[in-house]
Amino acid sequence: MPRKLISVVTPCYNEEENVAELVKQIREVFAHELSGYDYEHILIDNASTDGTVAILRKICAEDPRVKLIINTRNFGHIRSPYHGLLQGSGDAVIVMASDFQDPIDLIPQFIREWENGFKVVKAVKAESNESPTMFAIRNFYYQLIGRLSDIRLTKNYTGTGLYDREVIRVLREIRDPYPYFRGLIADLGYEAAIVKFHQPARRRGITKNNFYTLYDVAMLGITNHSKVPLRLATLSGFALGAMSLLVALGYLAAKLIFWDTFMFGTAPLLIGIFFFSSVQLFFIGILGEYIGSIHTQVLNRPLVIERERINFKPASADRSTP
Repeated sequence: MPRKLISVVTPCYNEEENVAELVKQIREVFAHELSGYDYEHILIDNASTDGTVAILRKICAEDPRVKLIINTRNFGHIRSPYHGLLQGSGDAVIVMASDFQDPIDLIPQFIREWENGFKVVKAVKAESNESPTMFAIRNFYYQLIGRLSDIRLTKNYTGTGLYDREVIRVLREIRDPYPYFRGLIADLGYEAAIVKFHQPARRRGITKNNFYTLYDVAMLGITNHSKVPLRLATLSGFALGAMSLLVALGYLAAKLIFWDTFMFGTAPLLIGIFFFSSVQLFFIGILGEYIGSIHTQVLNRPLVIERERINFKPASADRSTP
């Protein structure tokens, strides 16, 4: 009976301090704890500007199980990892970060749950060594999107986990050019096993996330899986219109009763104008996010364009996934 093949996918960008040790530790896990499985380790490099690619080229020359995809440019933190996931050819595909914040010892736990019959295994952060403020903000976001979403999302699940080849096949058929991956997995409806872990601090280097990337993921999750903000805009319009009518009637009554002494003043007028203007701008921004999401889907550009593949079979060379 042939041994099962596990694909481990690692997106990376400027991780020269981590990739060699990462490849080594994954190799050791499969050599000792998972010796009954074959594996391939696919690293997709998002056009690193440091020595990451040179290190990975050397590793690939020494170990054919390590495969490398090099993008023509930086395609962002959403498209490149998702493209790498779709390239896995194994019976199951595992996605892990390259900075050791996804512990390597999760891999055997993922495979045990998969062998128990789960086609999706999710890694969920029960605790984290990141700053308490950042962890609290993340928790608030997960609570918010959980209430807004049309589907049930898993709190503190970032996409790290194991996905059966059947799940990968379905994802390839969807062909989403800019997916909210954790929401997409929930939308598929597969029963998922949960593996909780304590997220350690990054070992080396600095995080590549910033305010824009975090905001991008947050808004993508809302626009892809909830119509609540759009409906909230409509309901707010009705509510503010009714409130304005009541205030206007109140002022009219006060002026009729206290004709000589009641003065309207400019302060309420200015406050009202600024208040309604800010509400309008907020909901115009929300509407713009939805339009931007539609625009991305309509363009339907490839997830990435590959510059080079190393250690892949010739039949799969020069492939890009929309």
